[in-house]
Amino acid sequence: MILSEELKQFVKEHASDNVHDIALQASRYPTIEMKLAVRQIQGRKIAKYKLPEWYQNEDILYPRHLSMEQCSSEYTAKFKASLCTGKTLTDLTGGLGIDFYYMSQQFDNSIYVERNVELATLTKHNLSTLGLANFNVIINDAETHLMQMDFSEWIYIDPARRSETGKKVFMLHDCSPDILKIEQILEKKAANTMIKLSPMLDISQSLAALKNVSDVYIVSYLNECKELLFIKKHTINNYNIDLHCININRENTDILTFRREDEENYTISYAESIGKYLYEPNASLLKAGAYKFTANHFGIKKLHPNSHLYTSDTLCEVFHGRSFVVDHVYSFSKNDLKAVSLLKQANISVRNLSLPVNELKKKLKLNDGGDVYIFATTQSDNKKVLIVCHKA
Repeated sequence: MILSEELKQFVKEHASDNVHDIALQASRYPTIEMKLAVRQIQGRKIAKYKLPEWYQNEDILYPRHLSMEQCSSEYTAKFKASLCTGKTLTDLTGGLGIDFYYMSQQFDNSIYVERNVELATLTKHNLSTLGLANFNVIINDAETHLMQMDFSEWIYIDPARRSETGKKVFMLHDCSPDILKIEQILEKKAANTMIKLSPMLDISQSLAALKNVSDVYIVSYLNECKELLFIKKHTINNYNIDLHCININRENTDILTFRREDEENYTISYAESIGKYLYEPNASLLKAGAYKFTANHFGIKKLHPNSHLYTSDTLCEVFHGRSFVVDHVYSFSKNDLKAVSLLKQANISVRNLSLPVNELKKKLKLNDGGDVYIFATTQSDNKKVLIVCHKA
């Protein structure tokens, strides 16, 4: 499991090369284990941006491409680590060990469980290479280990979201292991459980199915929703559940917390016209359904109950999402569409309109890109408009 200096040098020299071309040239490098070299080059290309700390260590061994694509990023793993601490952690679905590596640093002792022998062996090497101490690697499947394990302060579980044929699945009961089937055992074996689920999952349906959930974290990185984290505290009932909207940026992390019952009870007014500024909430706020909460919290007005865009005449400098300066508001009249088409290039989005974005692009005859942004949407009076703007 140790990389030779010759192979590490080869990987460095070919870091930016096409791995398929390199593989075809294997006969030119008889002393290089080409299959391993290709996997290292592929893995490091992904790790450079996804796992920068791991990328800096040349002795890290990388798995097959799919495992690298599916693993957590360093940024989301560090966020998960900030949510828990204590004496013992058990990760029932260890995988490549990214989450385990960062989370286990918050505990006195940690157990990594993985049924894939090759992946578990590789991860054990990597964790030791990174200097992690006080951890044990157990090769077993999650359910079997859960039945026989000792009590753990925290359990972390990231159920597989692919069927046996490789198709993506999103319902709780389709994941492996099925959280709903093992939920009672989880509660007996740990004081707290963190469940990582797909961002495609319906939050309300999941909360209705799971018991004793205290918190839900909707985690985005650079405004792309990456995962949902459900925290089960086994002395909590399901009534007052905090939803935390997390958007991790390169320099800081935006966090907003609300409750579903608050969202339902808010009364807001809708904008009668488009103000000087337009706002698009970040992906976590939208996924959480924090529509009225957003208007209330930031003191801005929503365009329409179903548009999920907001406006104001004074710039909200602390808004969590994208802010724009409104340049012009057009109707869908023939003359207005012609005026918009003179822009030649724009970034076009459609909100609360049945018109597909590709069809609108064709109608406006605009190329993608540039500094101009166009939002096609519906106002509170149900008038269809094109809002032309630029970033604030």
